[in-house]
Amino acid sequence: MEHITTPKVENVKLLDRYTNRKAANGTLYLTATHLIYVDASAEVRKETWILHHHIATVEKLPLTTAGYPLLIHCKNFHVAHFVIGQERDCHEVYTSLLKLSQPVKPEELYAFSYNPKMSKENREIGWKLIDLKVDYQRMGIPNNYWEITDVNKDYEVCNTYPPEIVVPRAANKAVVVGSSRFRSRGRIPVLSYLYKGNNAAICRCSQPLSGFSARCLEDEQMLQAIREANPGSPFMYVVDTRPKLNAMANRAAGKGYENEDNYDNIRFKFIGIENIHVMRNSLQKLLEVCEMKSPSMSDFLTGLENSGWLRHIKAVMDAGVFLAKAVKDEKASVLVHCSDGWDRTAQVCSLASLLLDPFYRTFKGFMVLIEKEWIAMGHKFSHRCGHLDGDPKEVSPVFTQFVECVWQLMQQFPCTFEFNERFLLEIHDHVYSCQFGNFLGTCHKEREDLKICEKTHSLWPFLLQKKQELRNPLYRGFTAYKELQPNTLPFSFQFWCGMYNRFDKGMHPKQCVLDHLLSCMSQKMKLEDSASELENKLPFLDGPLPGEACSLSKVGRAASKTPMLNTPQDYEGEPPPVLSNGTSAGDIDVTTDVDQKYKENLSHHRDLHDLNDAIDVLDSEAKDGKPQHH
Repeated sequence: MEHITTPKVENVKLLDRYTNRKAANGTLYLTATHLIYVDASAEVRKETWILHHHIATVEKLPLTTAGYPLLIHCKNFHVAHFVIGQERDCHEVYTSLLKLSQPVKPEELYAFSYNPKMSKENREIGWKLIDLKVDYQRMGIPNNYWEITDVNKDYEVCNTYPPEIVVPRAANKAVVVGSSRFRSRGRIPVLSYLYKGNNAAICRCSQPLSGFSARCLEDEQMLQAIREANPGSPFMYVVDTRPKLNAMANRAAGKGYENEDNYDNIRFKFIGIENIHVMRNSLQKLLEVCEMKSPSMSDFLTGLENSGWLRHIKAVMDAGVFLAKAVKDEKASVLVHCSDGWDRTAQVCSLASLLLDPFYRTFKGFMVLIEKEWIAMGHKFSHRCGHLDGDPKEVSPVFTQFVECVWQLMQQFPCTFEFNERFLLEIHDHVYSCQFGNFLGTCHKEREDLKICEKTHSLWPFLLQKKQELRNPLYRGFTAYKELQPNTLPFSFQFWCGMYNRFDKGMHPKQCVLDHLLSCMSQKMKLEDSASELENKLPFLDGPLPGEACSLSKVGRAASKTPMLNTPQDYEGEPPPVLSNGTSAGDIDVTTDVDQKYKENLSHHRDLHDLNDAIDVLDSEAKDGKPQHH
């Protein structure tokens, strides 16, 4: 709170970029964790909450006739344009937000003060929800070829890997340690995913320290052990995800890529995904396009093309597809690296796993995938997401690109994911929010030093509590689809309005088909409960059968306050008047009520029947994991 000099500013305007409505007028509050804007001009109380950690930039714009503008860009692509009446207030809010959005020490992050009033036991259970050993066991590891080893328990082999890693059983400690000395930052080849169908493996590492001619016997033995762990294939792929020019430039610095002459039976391939700096600039250009006030179609499409963003998304997707095909169709193991093996490598390995294994398309499986390929294997979330005040050149949307690739797959295969778009957006938001401990730091060792599990909460139980609203209503189940084979031709990629223009009211339709389906499914559950309740009351409406008269009269007396009874002795006080046809007036309303509910139920069930038909059509279009283009 020491950074907040002005906790409350009144008569602040909030501008809307896309609608010509009058600017909102309200009060701006600064708290220890959020900027809160309360719109006083709205008929119903309307609040806008912006987490300090979500703020990417704060900018003071030139004075206008309305006052002093303050423009806030957020990491989740929210843009807030405030106009403050007094220059002093504007400057104090500006300086406060600069400090609050860029903490210096990890202990200042939101996760260390966030307290959802959960017991210590429940917090510990939350952290144990994802167990990577269970996922390796699901793949059939340990087995004759692969083992889980604690060779890195003291971080002696690699300080950015977890204590336990999966390596070929044939690779002894000398081979592991020797290989680590020949790999950038000691990031040796380790198993990422084993395809049980044919023993082909996806492994990951960093670039070799080969320079122009250096070689390492232990590293060559490590690759041989990986290849021999898949007896069904005479060769393995080594995939460098960088453009060839970049990899060649690294040779001059004593790094580089594998020489095929030094490794037995490998096939080397460059993929060509650009580095973190190119991606950062590309996203910036994309956001400039998204923020154009009134773009023409030509301006928007030209800007989108010039940003190169979808071209980069396609490059990542192509790499994932290549890995999946190599493993499934060619039955070959693949070793993947980029420079240090924690950016492009994480994108490609996790995407390939998602294409090959339907488990990773479930709620729990997707959480496991992120824990395994991103968190445990040392993606530098703290640097790439700018959690702390540091080098801005280290910030890059690497994880954002992965999330978008998953969304692009969901557009082609709408029935194959258990979760919906909102689930992806929730995860993306919390990668930047620092509200939970999962994404803090840069590696396992750093999180251990920060005592993340003892001092913060895990995101995953929080998301599972919201499972109902994050569910995909079109999901056809775990066994409906196995491998996915997406189309990666340019026309298959879409601009993700729901991510980059999510907060702009005038930019996308107010209604979402999947939201409507979720609502219908929720309504269906309520109707089924209502129908069940009505069925239980039917005996009272229709009157007892001869053999049931005695028992039902007892039930009637026990429930005499229920308005659904229709025998005189079951009413307290005066019985309802009897009409000329022998029916009591009380029954008229009851029967009408039930009849009306029955008609409503019937109508809704017809709607749901039509919905199910629509789902079946969508399902048939995605049959065999291949999109049908009409």
